[in-house]
Amino acid sequence: MKLVPGVLWSVGLVAVVALAGSACAEEVSFKSLDGTRIKAQLFHPAKQPPRGAVVALHGCGGLYARHRKGQLNARHQAAADMLTAQGYAVLFPDSLTTRGEDEICTQGIGARSIDQAKRRADALAALFWVASQPWAQPERIALLGWSSGGSAVLSATDTSRGDAPTQVVRPVVAIAFYPGCRTALKSGYRSSTRLVMLVAEKDDWTPPGPCVELGQRAGAEVIVYPDSYHGFDNPFGQVRLRTDVPNGLNPGQGVHVGRNPVAAQQANARVLELLQQALP
Repeated sequence: MKLVPGVLWSVGLVAVVALAGSACAEEVSFKSLDGTRIKAQLFHPAKQPPRGAVVALHGCGGLYARHRKGQLNARHQAAADMLTAQGYAVLFPDSLTTRGEDEICTQGIGARSIDQAKRRADALAALFWVASQPWAQPERIALLGWSSGGSAVLSATDTSRGDAPTQVVRPVVAIAFYPGCRTALKSGYRSSTRLVMLVAEKDDWTPPGPCVELGQRAGAEVIVYPDSYHGFDNPFGQVRLRTDVPNGLNPGQGVHVGRNPVAAQQANARVLELLQQALP
């Protein structure tokens, strides 16, 4: 396996806790920095105060399952189960349905009404909301996101932005699964916290190259998972071609998405390791 400069290649299998049941959520809401009232799903660990909290940001497909109204999709439910089993509270802000959208994957990047400015506003407001709760400690909050939610992680931790000095709650660690990194590269991204990006070698939706470069410039950890595509951590399904996505490395030709169980296990284990280090 070739070691690319500035990139950590994850090797070996690390077991992740097997979970018998699904964590249950309560619906809460808070006001985004753009004034929108955002709904969110809040999960608490069972029978114990949370050891810390994670704000988790969905991708362009939204928070919910397509055919199970009001229920989280498999990726987000699995993340909630994994994190609450380890003693963390988890908040999933819903940036889409409050604004009248179920998904934005099939919309061109430039045509999206729910852009990264709105996702940043939601993420920062979510961090503040969690920090203000009686069960939380402001210095023990992590930020996690997938795809466009991973891009929102980058945006929310970028101290090169003009509003950065006003952000009083900053995550202790930020973890981004396969984000789009080109905008952060152009902006001169500087991270407010420890940043780790978990990306896929064969990703033709949000290719890993810009994230590798960003990691080198920003001093961030970037793990590139071999033989993996976008969405490699999905707990179900196989790799498939989505021809309904207009964005990506080859516009108009679709993008590949799907699970790599080995990479998923390694990535989830790394998430837990990072949280254990940041929120012992």
